[in-house]
Parts: sequence; C-alpha cells; structure tokens
Amino acid sequence: MVRIVGFKQREKEDGTPFFILELQGGIEMTLSKETGQFYATAKKAYVTSTFDEQTCKALVGSEMPGSIQKKEVEPYTYVVQETGEELILHHRWVFVPESDNTAKEEKLVNQLMADDSIFSNNGVPELAQQAI
Repeated sequence: MVRIVGFKQREKEDGTPFFILELQGGIEMTLSKETGQFYATAKKAYVTSTFDEQTCKALVGSEMPGSIQKKEVEPYTYVVQETGEELILHHRWVFVPESDNTAKEEKLVNQLMADDSIFSNNGVPELAQQAI
C-alpha cells in the first residue's frame, strides 16, 4: 500500500495548471554507508492527476494498493537542493498499481494455507510409521 502524502501544482507547456500527487511507501530501515547505523526512510513517487486542488487536498491521507519501485531510465542530471551538488541518476521511483487479480490470488493462497483442514487426515505421518 502507498499513501498520498501531498500534492503540487505544475504547468503544462501551454501554461495550463495541473496537479501531481505525492505518494509514499511504507517505512523501511536502511543502513547508512557513512555511519554504519540504520535509519528510517520511505520511498516517494509522483503521479500526474486530472484532479483540481480541492480534490487533491481531500485525497491526502488516502491509501492505494500498489508499491513504489525503482525503474531504470536514461541518465539525467539531478541537483541536490541543500548542497548544489549535481548527480547523474539512472533511475526513478515510480508507482506500480497492485493488480486486482494478483491481490485476489494472494488472498486465496493465504486462506488455503491457513486452513489445514483441506489436507487429508486419514493417514499416519511417515515419520510416525518408521517408529512403530
């Protein structure tokens, strides 16, 4: 699941405004290369929308099935705002919606695995037979 944590207004090439939604995945613990200590973080991604500002405000806090995943892309330059450092990145974080079929299949498998009454109980376990 991902949560809508914010939104931003952008402009199309013709100057028409539109809004993007800021999505955030669940908390993850990451090991710092510099300190060797773990820190909490979350992946973020942005998706365009057809919503107006009021709708975007109302959506903040909503959850959607899916995840934020790393996608390899053509290299691009990114400037770290705090330091001014320029980086060349080869990936972006993108939202991947959860397929309804995948969710239903996972739910069914979990239900079947939790219900051990579907397995035969009319035999003697193999290890128990060896002890007799």
